[in-house]
Formats: sequence, structure tokens, C-alpha cells
Amino acid sequence: MAISFCEKYDSRTITTGSDGAAESAEFAYILRGVADDSSARTLASNSTAVAYGVLARRSITIEPVHIDTTNADACIWDVTVQYGVADEPEAGDEPTFSFDTTGGTQHITQSKQNISKTAASGAAPDFKGAIGVTSNGVEGVDITVPVYAFTYTYYLEPGQVTQSFRMQIFALTGKVNSGSFRGFAAGEVLFLGATGSVRRGEKWEITFRFAASQNRTNIPVGTITVPSKKGWEYLWVKYAEQEDENAKTLVQQPIAAYVERVYDEASFAPLEINV
Repeated sequence: MAISFCEKYDSRTITTGSDGAAESAEFAYILRGVADDSSARTLASNSTAVAYGVLARRSITIEPVHIDTTNADACIWDVTVQYGVADEPEAGDEPTFSFDTTGGTQHITQSKQNISKTAASGAAPDFKGAIGVTSNGVEGVDITVPVYAFTYTYYLEPGQVTQSFRMQIFALTGKVNSGSFRGFAAGEVLFLGATGSVRRGEKWEITFRFAASQNRTNIPVGTITVPSKKGWEYLWVKYAEQEDENAKTLVQQPIAAYVERVYDEASFAPLEINV
């Protein structure tokens, strides 16, 4: 699926006060390639800055232009981002915190439980929980899965946000916690990166973004039990034709399950926010 997030040509409407200073700004974008509003909100949030100069991001509005749940590539959203004058925090103030549990989308090929199977005649084939089985393979289905997204925003003096500190943030982006982090076990937290801007009075506003997914054990996959999988490891299933004696036919069934590490692990200590 090709996802694009592009600013419109008539974007960046700026309102200034009598002193010529910016009081508000509005950015307009087109988002393509996303079928559900939850993913659209997350992409819009992650793709736009938390600040525009001295203005802080106030709101993000998404409006569907065309939605086709069977073809995400055809989906179009209008996105409007509003910026306004921010309340001025003091450096060293307590960090702000926000979270989002609206979840993420995952493509699965295996159900948790088969509720029923009905045949026109005789016994219906038993696919051992495989979803959307065809003569060519297993199609699966997109579902919403638990993802706990959260952010911390800190207000720092210029001397704290050095080039070395920024490079540490950059290096840890896309890494998974190798040790416990803010109540989560190792392997459960993915660091999505940070956004930073210099505020009035030369203070920095740094927002750290994370997503958490729970570690799991004893995961059933048909007749297979996967011993364990860390939150951000990837589980996939190998299918092959097996004989179903009741239905008297060959059917696609899971024959093996694999857990893959797709992110590097690292200590989040260099972020200096592990409390």
C-alpha cells in the first residue's frame, strides 16, 4: 500500500497581530493510502510538527474525501492542522504526558478460534483457524490490535539540547527497549522518535513519541503453540496442504510458525527520561 502525505498548494494561511507577530497558522494536506480514521489520525500527527515557529499545534482535523475499505490505495483524506500562540512554560517545568489507545491495524492469517463451519453437503474442511483460504493460499484479514501510543513533552534550556543529545535521539529512533522502561518490560516499547523546536525565550520543547505492544507467551496457531513473542517481534505462519479425513480433501493448514526480530534493541537511558 502506497501512503502519501502532501501539503496543498493553498496551505499556510498565516494571521498576524498589530505588531506583525504571527498569532495563528493553518496548514492543509492531502493524505492518501489509508482506509481507517485511526491510522489517518496517527499518520497526520506523526507527519506534522508540534510547533510552527513560536506557534504551537492546537488541533488536527481529518475529513474523508473518498473511502474504499477494500482498496486503501484509493482512499483520500483532507487534513487541516491549526497552530496558535502557546502558553509559555518555564524551563524545567514538569513534562506533559498524553496517550492514545485507539490501536493499530494488523493483517492476520490465523483466527483465535473457529466458531463454526458449515458445508453445503458433507463435512466442511477444517483449516485449523486459517482465514480466507483459497486454492492459491491464505488471504487473511485486517484487524485492529492493541497499541498504546504515548508522548512526553519536556521544556529544556538550550545547553541541554546539544548536538550530541540530538544525535542520541536520532540513533534510538526505531529501536525497542532492551530493559524495563516506564513500567513496560523489555521488548514492549518502540521509540518512534522525537520532535523539537526552540520556543520563545530560547527554550526547547522536545516531544518524545512511543508505542507499546505487550509481550505474549503460549500463542496458539492451529495445532501449534508458539512459546513466546516479544511485543514488537513479528509472527508469521507457514501453510501447506494437509489431508482432512472428514472432508476427504486436501486443505491449507498451518504447519509451522515463526517469530522474527525486525527491530534492534537498545537502552533508552540516553533519552534521559527513564523514570
